[in-house]
Amino acid sequence: MPLTHAPTLTTDRLILRGPERGDLPAHVRFATTSDRMAAIGGRTTEDGAFRGFLAGIGHWHWHGYGFFTLTRRDDPAPLGRVGLLNLAGWADVELAWHLYDGAEGHGFATEAGAKVRDWARGTLGIDRLVSYIDAANARSQATARRLGAATDGARAAHDGDAEIWRHPQAGA
Repeated sequence: MPLTHAPTLTTDRLILRGPERGDLPAHVRFATTSDRMAAIGGRTTEDGAFRGFLAGIGHWHWHGYGFFTLTRRDDPAPLGRVGLLNLAGWADVELAWHLYDGAEGHGFATEAGAKVRDWARGTLGIDRLVSYIDAANARSQATARRLGAATDGARAAHDGDAEIWRHPQAGA
């Protein structure tokens, strides 16, 4: 059962849909055990992961956009989340992604990120997007480059370890 009004977006290989109750176990496993959580504040507890999942649902209701759950077209198991974030005090909307263990290295984040970027521009009219990426996170930096983003090394006001990667505006 859908928990938000998120649309369903598709690519050749992927389905991007709103969060569902059945996505929670994969999210909790990632948030409590993955070494890649270091790039987004570190591992959390099961309670913290649950609260984060609920916050993602609330984000959709507050802003009209948020994280999509990413799956393969031929397999409903969640691969991760890709979407748009705008937390309190942020000047820009972030195009963000995190893939669950085992899903990285297949181009899923780039493919889904491009789809979400195009949806943000075409449907929501959001053309100015950034990605806040930990300065040590080479994999996410490579994804940002593939999406056309670049950084001058400036750091995010809310996280001194995160560089601001600016995505090109439509037609740029």
